[in-house]
Order: sequence, then C-alpha cells, then structure tokens
Amino acid sequence: MTSDPYGKADVSDEVIGGYRLLKHLVTGQASQVWEVRDASGQHFAMKLLLPEKATQSQFRHFLLHEAEVGKELAHPNIIRIVHVDRDPKNPYFVMEFFPAGNLKLRIQRKETPFIREKGQDILKQIATGLAFMNAKGWVHRDVKPDNILVNSAGEVKLIDFAIAQRIPTGMAKWFQRRGKPQGTRSYMSPEQIRGKALDGRADVYSFAATAFEFVTGRPPFRGASNQDLLVKHISEKPASPMIYNPDVTKEFSELVLQMLAKKKEDRPTDFHEVLMRMRTLKVFKGGGTPPVKE
Repeated sequence: MTSDPYGKADVSDEVIGGYRLLKHLVTGQASQVWEVRDASGQHFAMKLLLPEKATQSQFRHFLLHEAEVGKELAHPNIIRIVHVDRDPKNPYFVMEFFPAGNLKLRIQRKETPFIREKGQDILKQIATGLAFMNAKGWVHRDVKPDNILVNSAGEVKLIDFAIAQRIPTGMAKWFQRRGKPQGTRSYMSPEQIRGKALDGRADVYSFAATAFEFVTGRPPFRGASNQDLLVKHISEKPASPMIYNPDVTKEFSELVLQMLAKKKEDRPTDFHEVLMRMRTLKVFKGGGTPPVKE
C-alpha cells in the first residue's frame, strides 16, 4: 500500500531529498518520524513537520533547533543527526535509525525482569549521555522516559532536543531574562517551573524523576491538576522510592532523593558526581548489575 507521506498509512513510496520513505514510525503533536532509505541502501529515520504545521514559524524553529543541537552532540548515548534540510516548505532532518521503543513503554508494560537485569546500566547510560550534553554547554530541559530510547539489549539513545537551551556562562547567567517555563510537568525542576536560568542540575532533577518512575512505575509526584503538580515539585517532599518498590536499595533511594532536592545547590554538582556515586551502589537488592569495586 502506498500513500502521501503525510497520510495515515504506515508505508509510502515517496522520496524526499533523496531519501525514500519506507515506514511510518510515530506521529507527535507537530511532527512525524519515518524510517527511510538513502540511495546506497542505508536505513535512517527522518523527522518532518506535519503539513498543517510546516509553515508555522514556531514549529519550524523547534524542529531545526533540535537538529542543530543534535549535530553538536556526537556521543554513543545520544541519537546521531546526519542531515538537516531547511526547505521553507518542508523542513526535516535525518538521524540514525535506532529500532527501539522508549523507556516509557517499558515502564507501562511493567517489564520487571528487563528493568531489574538492565536497569543499572540503562541509568548509567542516560547519565553518561546527559553528562556529555551538559559538558558541551547544553541543558536538555525535557529529560523524561518518553525521550529515552532503549532497545532489547539495553542500549540507550537520548532524543528530542527541541527545547534544549544553552547553559549561561559568565555575566550572562546573572542577566538572563526569566523565560516562560517549558518542559514536561512530571519531571520539571523547581527552578525550571519558575522560569529561572538553568544549568545541568535541572537535568539532574529530571533524571531523578525519570529514575524514580523507572524503578517504581510512577513519577515522584502526582497532582489533582496541572497547577497542583507544579506546586508539589516546588514545595512537597518526595517519598522514598523504597516505599513504592521495596526491591530498590536504600543507597539508590537516597541518591534519587538528593537529586530531587528543591534547591539545586543541594543536588549532586553534575552528572559526573552522579556517576561516581552509582559506581559504588546497586539500584536493586539481590540481582542486577553489581557495583564496580575500586
């Protein structure tokens, strides 16, 4: 079956920029992703805007910003961007093809054996990718299970840099204007909710919220409304992950709670510190990857 690439069919024979669209993978609020093949036969993934969004400047900005940020981040745990096309009618970018579902799906499916076996290494890979991104001067601002691809071997790729932001340095961090809060409510740090200037410690908080959900099946906070949820991030003390999953170790629970500190000064300084802590602890009691002995 063939179709217009913007249609609802799962396959297409359309060619865009020398890439043949093969299979529709996912559709979001403003964009969709297709598996594509180039003239040499290599497979990639292409992200392009939905037709009704393609001429709207804000969506073009987010798509192309995501691509340009990704091009700067050459790391095994970050999806690789291979081509960007700024066509005014049909902008798109091409990235490596990584056939895997996201972490959110594995949590929702309650893949407990997989999570217990691969969980420690998965979390380390996420932290390693974020450490690299922060070191390159970027804060992701939307770290969450949906934006982490994990294949059956437990290999990790961070995706979606649409709202990534430069970490202010020098005088800029003192004079940066307060911005409109952007992110996903269940994972946003208090300073992100307040629209303040951010550094890597905002990603540390979001990583902690992600890790909390990964090991317990639920985020650290739930609210009766969107506003209630944001207020809890700012003022409510989170429960220990151990309360929701007694198989989580005390040491890892303590690390997660420290990363969820309301004040960024009370969190680990950066992901390098997080990784050093994780080298000497286990995420789960009993099985799982053992800690590295010094």
